[in-house]
Amino acid sequence: MKAPISWLRDFVDIDEDIKRFCNLMTVTGTKVEGYNQAGAEISGVVTGKILTLRAHPNSDHLLIADVDVGDKVLQIVTGAPNVKIGQIIPIATDNSTLPKGVTIKKGKLRGELSEGMMCSIQELNLTKHDYPDACDDGIWVLKEDTPLGMDIKKYAGLDDCVVEFEITPNRQDCFSIKGIAREASAALDKPFKDKPIMLQEKGKGKADDYIKVGITATDLCSRYCAGIITDVIIEPSPDWMRSRLRNAGVRPVNNIVDITNYVLLECGQPMHAFDLEFIEGNTINVRRAADNEKIITLDEKERILDRSVVVISDAKKAVALGGIMGAMNSEITDNTKTVLFESAMFDSANIRISAKKLGMRSESSALFEKGLDANNALHAINRACELVELLNAGKVVKGVVDVHKHLPVPVRIKLDAKRINQLLGTDIPVADMKSVLVKLGMRIDKDDIIVPTFRPDITGCADIAEEVARFYGYNNIVPSLTLGKSVTQGYRTHNQNVRKVIHDTLIACGLNETMTYSFISPKNLDKLGISEDSPMRDYLTIKNPLGEDFSVMRTTMISSMLKVLAYNTNRSVKQGRFFEVSKTYHPAEILADEREVITVGLYGDCDFYDLKGIAENISESLGIKDVEYVADRENPVFHTGRCANILLDNLVIGTLGQIDYSVSKEFDAPEDSYILTMDVSPLYERATFTNTYMPIPRYPSSLRDLSIVVDRDVQSADIVKTVKKAVKGILENVTLFDIYTGGQIEEGSKSLSYSFTFRAKDRTLEDQEVNKAMDKIMNTLSREFDAKVR
Repeated sequence: MKAPISWLRDFVDIDEDIKRFCNLMTVTGTKVEGYNQAGAEISGVVTGKILTLRAHPNSDHLLIADVDVGDKVLQIVTGAPNVKIGQIIPIATDNSTLPKGVTIKKGKLRGELSEGMMCSIQELNLTKHDYPDACDDGIWVLKEDTPLGMDIKKYAGLDDCVVEFEITPNRQDCFSIKGIAREASAALDKPFKDKPIMLQEKGKGKADDYIKVGITATDLCSRYCAGIITDVIIEPSPDWMRSRLRNAGVRPVNNIVDITNYVLLECGQPMHAFDLEFIEGNTINVRRAADNEKIITLDEKERILDRSVVVISDAKKAVALGGIMGAMNSEITDNTKTVLFESAMFDSANIRISAKKLGMRSESSALFEKGLDANNALHAINRACELVELLNAGKVVKGVVDVHKHLPVPVRIKLDAKRINQLLGTDIPVADMKSVLVKLGMRIDKDDIIVPTFRPDITGCADIAEEVARFYGYNNIVPSLTLGKSVTQGYRTHNQNVRKVIHDTLIACGLNETMTYSFISPKNLDKLGISEDSPMRDYLTIKNPLGEDFSVMRTTMISSMLKVLAYNTNRSVKQGRFFEVSKTYHPAEILADEREVITVGLYGDCDFYDLKGIAENISESLGIKDVEYVADRENPVFHTGRCANILLDNLVIGTLGQIDYSVSKEFDAPEDSYILTMDVSPLYERATFTNTYMPIPRYPSSLRDLSIVVDRDVQSADIVKTVKKAVKGILENVTLFDIYTGGQIEEGSKSLSYSFTFRAKDRTLEDQEVNKAMDKIMNTLSREFDAKVR
């Protein structure tokens, strides 16, 4: 974004040294890429008046002129065909410099002294677009009232300093002179001068007498404003406007076209001008193009359109590509008498896609792609009308035809000074915060900040904190320790130790670590069979996603792991063992609730008990006991009968099991996909790294095995718990070593085989004691589970 300093001064007083100004803008967040004087290559060129002309004694095509340059008269030899006595022209004096490194020195031409050179517009790097009245092949003749001795850079507007800013796409408001000036007013702590628009509206009738506007493609155009100018006089724009446009990088054309470009640069709102004579039926309709519809745009190229492109049409034909470029069939010409000004708001995504599809990216489309403020459209068209009256380019007809649906409204955000200071690590007074925000165009209503619609990038407290920090000064923020965080002085925190133990344990189990995106598609939840009322459906949506596949933050890591398994099996990896320790994201009052989760995925030569063993290794390595595994037959993601919830203190902290075949198929994952998920936060609370030492047993143990037949739905964990409760003191351990269903076992039942270890701390157990304990175990199991000895 190029911004001439003279233009910025229309809205804020800038009298600082250019280097200091650029530094202030950069440190407050509006980065300056560089700056230059518009006519930096030109020096020593002044205005002069031709006093006399006489023939050169030694040449039949050269003339000798005496030229008054204000403080002296110079003799200059010239061969220009258009010089006359009394003309005021630019003179390059002795030791002057011109563009492209040309230096002018006095010397003799054909024996006669020449103390300088008369200049054409080309020699000053100007064009007929800048000065239409200038001669094509002769000396540039200036206005009769031009003061003598004036620096030509001042006359031609080449003394202006142009600052180039690097604007990020989220700051649409700064792609305009007013936006940059607003930032400058805050950076310089000077008032922003936003002058009200004054219109005389001398044209006959009202705007809606001349044009009717309709929007058919309401999804692609949210607002369309139309203004009418009658009795138009097409002529070059005044010098000051052409100079500003040229310095901002825009080629001047004529007064009407220049006005639309001027408003685009000043207000950041693209505009277009139609010759109303060519708008058939006095009707404008914003619609989708027909398939294979053709239009010849202002670059004289024929475009073939489809229904994805929005066009501006009259009663019979398309007259512009909405938000991109106008058409030849309605362009402004030297004979134009009535002008229709357009200022509209188009869908940013559609403009980006259409411009790319058609291979034409204009200044207008580049702005619309970023998403503009619909409330700026009316202001822009009124500013254009004001400039028409200022330039005497025509008569403004009263009123504007303004068709729109809903318009954006200002966002209201609570001013939480405490939270802002927490985020910044500062102690900025509330009054100072309010002062900064008001300078940036926001309003304060008690404890609320009302954010104007031209700042769509500000949506929450963190954004407000950023605005405060920019103008408080990042260099004024004193480095300090983050509040509420423990200081380790070089060693790991408890949570860091837990994470390291988990990581090392999973690596020791032979797993490979993966890293997946935190963004997923909401369709992944459909593939998992997650119900519509599940908390997993309460996800955070990304405002600017890379695509539909990355449009929401994940609430479960199962889909991410299934994609890892699918990726590997589709590349002929026959066995996979993977893990990831990462986060899921859930809505919260301020920031997202980020929950750390362990995810393990297995396939190929593995089963449920491999997965359960990994879960047990994790808990054992963290010194956590009393972890239970309870069957879950209701989870739609997992295979019925091959899924268990992991319980700690009666709280479900995870799930493990074989993925249901239908779910595996949805992700193109193997049928034997096994996945474990476990929340990390409960492990932080229960993990202990204190080692407990026990003496080596002095007395031998006694072992007994028992096989029982129970109902298939009976859980082994319940049996073990019941046994330990029934026999205390001498029962050291219970281990399940076999599960059997099939021949010789009644249908609906299963056989469980256990090994029991008995030991006393103070004596050797006798067989009688052990047998008595086994009888008690069998009686208890028979009573509680209707168990029978196999």
